[in-house]
Amino acid sequence: MNMSKNLIIKGREVVEDDWQVLRLAEPVDGAPVHDPATVSVPAGKFIVPLSLWLVQREVLSARTAAGEIAVWIASDERPETLKDLLDQFPLIAVDFPKFTDGRGYSIAYNLRTRLGWTGELRAVGDVLRDQLFSMQRVGFDAYSVRSDRDVHDALKGLSDFSETYQASVDQKVPLFRRHARPLPAEVNNDGAGI
Repeated sequence: MNMSKNLIIKGREVVEDDWQVLRLAEPVDGAPVHDPATVSVPAGKFIVPLSLWLVQREVLSARTAAGEIAVWIASDERPETLKDLLDQFPLIAVDFPKFTDGRGYSIAYNLRTRLGWTGELRAVGDVLRDQLFSMQRVGFDAYSVRSDRDVHDALKGLSDFSETYQASVDQKVPLFRRHARPLPAEVNNDGAGI
């Protein structure tokens, strides 16, 4: 079991994080090193794996209600699992196991648009500066940048571009619909000459 605590980007500021991400050890030969049903969650504020929370839901219910337990969703899990449970969590995190795994973007988009999640949505895992602009577009508002990277430098990634082309969570209208051009005279014919 690995735990980490560090500075994060929340909104557009670097802040000290009072949450710790609880990770289970990687499976060895397909068998998990730690059975999620038997892992003890230490005292304090923890973001636990969704799989752990689901099997220990009753055990963690008082701490969840007290705002001490949040969940992180793995890239191969579905956010719809939490459809009727979202109001129990102070935040939801989405894990990016490696830079090239983009499934977390879809999870975030679905949490915001289809499931109506309005609370903190945090990106955890292999989170790098180059991803932040796109992450904010799909609804992330907090980022736990990889520990070997400078979080202050990563903050600049939120402002890499001044305009977006495609519609997303942060901009509902694509650029081609936002750009008003005057119509050429031949198109502006009202049909009176016909």
